[in-house]
Amino acid sequence: MHMSKPTFYITTPIYYPSGRLHIGNSYTTIACDALARYKRARGYDVFFLTGTDEHGQKIEQKAEKKHMKPQAYVDKMAAYIKNLWKKLDISNNKFIRTTDDYHVKAVQKIFQKLQDQGDIYLGEYKGWYSVSDEEYFTDTQLAEVYRDKNGKIIGGKAPSGHEVQLVHEPCYFFKMSKYAGWLLKYYKEHPDFIEPHSRMNEMVNNFIKPGLQDLAVSRTSFHWGVPVKSNPKHVVYVWIDALSNYITALGYGSKDDHLFKKFWPADIHMVGKEIVRFHAIYWPIILHALGLALPKHIIGHGWLLMKNSKMSKSLGNVIYPEDLINRYGLDATRYYLLDAVPFGNDGSFSPEDFVDRVNYDLANDLGNLLNRTISMINKYEGGIVPKYQAGVTKYDAELEKVAQDSVKAYQKDMDNYGRFQDAIADVWTLVRHTNKYIDETQPWKLAKSDDDKAQLDAVMAHLAASLRLIALLISPFMTQAPKRIFKQLGLKWQTVDLNDPKLSDLPANSHVIKKGVPIFPRLDKKTEVKYIQSCMTKSDKQKGRKAQAAAAKKEEAANKDKFSPENTKLNLTKKQVRFDKFEKIELKVAEIKAVSKLKGADKLLKFTLDAGDHGYRQILSGIAKWYPDPSKLVGKKAIIVSNLKPRKMRGAISQGMLLSVQHPDGKVELVTVPNHLENGLILQ
Repeated sequence: MHMSKPTFYITTPIYYPSGRLHIGNSYTTIACDALARYKRARGYDVFFLTGTDEHGQKIEQKAEKKHMKPQAYVDKMAAYIKNLWKKLDISNNKFIRTTDDYHVKAVQKIFQKLQDQGDIYLGEYKGWYSVSDEEYFTDTQLAEVYRDKNGKIIGGKAPSGHEVQLVHEPCYFFKMSKYAGWLLKYYKEHPDFIEPHSRMNEMVNNFIKPGLQDLAVSRTSFHWGVPVKSNPKHVVYVWIDALSNYITALGYGSKDDHLFKKFWPADIHMVGKEIVRFHAIYWPIILHALGLALPKHIIGHGWLLMKNSKMSKSLGNVIYPEDLINRYGLDATRYYLLDAVPFGNDGSFSPEDFVDRVNYDLANDLGNLLNRTISMINKYEGGIVPKYQAGVTKYDAELEKVAQDSVKAYQKDMDNYGRFQDAIADVWTLVRHTNKYIDETQPWKLAKSDDDKAQLDAVMAHLAASLRLIALLISPFMTQAPKRIFKQLGLKWQTVDLNDPKLSDLPANSHVIKKGVPIFPRLDKKTEVKYIQSCMTKSDKQKGRKAQAAAAKKEEAANKDKFSPENTKLNLTKKQVRFDKFEKIELKVAEIKAVSKLKGADKLLKFTLDAGDHGYRQILSGIAKWYPDPSKLVGKKAIIVSNLKPRKMRGAISQGMLLSVQHPDGKVELVTVPNHLENGLILQ
């Protein structure tokens, strides 16, 4: 009997085609593609959706400025985005456009159903609206307000920095407030619904607890949108229109809904953190009102920052993926983006870091390993890869264990919502150990004696097997290099199976190419940093840019004799670390629920902590000397290193580290934070 495959449905947000997409926009799609490829390689029937959100006032205005009809404008932009995804080798199953006829009809049915059952009512909206964000704001939600001489608010800026305008128009509203209690209960019953968990805390504390307002869901001041069927003067508000794509793409609301029945609910909606609210509050409530199941997980990833600020055309700090791909290749671009953004936190892009990662990780670690292996197999084995045999040299067992452990850790990280940076680190543990294995076994010495031929053969086979395994593991991240590695090893590329890949899967007697070709050439740092800097966008507002430059020059002159951080001598007790190393450390707020001395260990205190996990965690800390009555610490909130690998101390498990300070007199004091901070909040 044929067993059906388990299904996996993953979505990107649909992109607003108001301009070119930069590497920050592209990250989400590459991340979803990597996870889709991984799940296919684990035997899942995957449906991967992406697309474009093509309605709204901003699109109408963009088209007008270009003297185009809105439909012609979005046709052009959709074609551009499809071509970009092709260039990035995105393996999506479908590309939805909100102007697609089937989507428009389904949205009208959804709106009518909600209206018929009393969830949508007609009213009047008066308040602030940001065209750029397609979002409404109250006075208190504005990041900045403008007032007249009498103190009356006459304008302002949204949290995004975009200007808002006063809107006064008839409007349909959705009764969001009606479902606030239900949503809080759902969050509590499904603690992993929003990941990372800190995003759920944000939704509860910043939006739901202060009072969830009814949502304006139509506009009459423009016409480019889905008309409300019963009242065509209104067009459906962009978020109901856009969010519904996740079900209309599967046929919901149409005659053919077999894909909807097969794949819904979605396994993962992956979005940037700035639109988590719409996906974690509005979308679940809309689905619940429709009587539909909710997506299993919403992943709100961080931003890819440019020197601690969000990429922005107005700041002139945007990099487009095509510029990186054309110069450095697809794989280097995909690798960097997936490795640059840690799960749940922001990543940071710099030209220097990009070049360093290509040189150190790809050219040195992986590329050099392949080149050395091909060269030695040609030199010592006549180009034929020997049959794999385990445990021949005294170094084989360790490499075999590292390979096995790396695969297990990699699978765990990829299965855990796609922790790409960690999964890549798992693979590079094997890459670096394989390089170390060459130095340990010294094949150039083994080749000098016929007595060592069996060991030499084993070393060459282990190197080829390790490279083959590495190629399979990186295939969700890099789509070209794995095939090139296989080709150089004389192996045939086949459907990837990542269920149980092993070193011993290496086919015997393959014939490597006669001369290895570098898959990642080393870059000249000075030249390439200069090139990437030259690719950074310049604002279209030339006057504004000139004004910014003049202002910067003026400020520089004014500050000439003032504080200059570059001249400060830093008092360090340890070596400096690169940002990409530090950002792997996760710091969280944790409440001390209980604390006592550890039996048989005078120096250790045993802490029971609530750090927002699915249950309490335990941490041991050697501060007993300074806290003779540790019970006084109960109820305080501390900072912990939450992703430190657990270890046993005196037979007890310690799941992290508590931060403390040492005073000049040697006294140690636990670092505590205000009690109003939520348990599990991540320090940024």
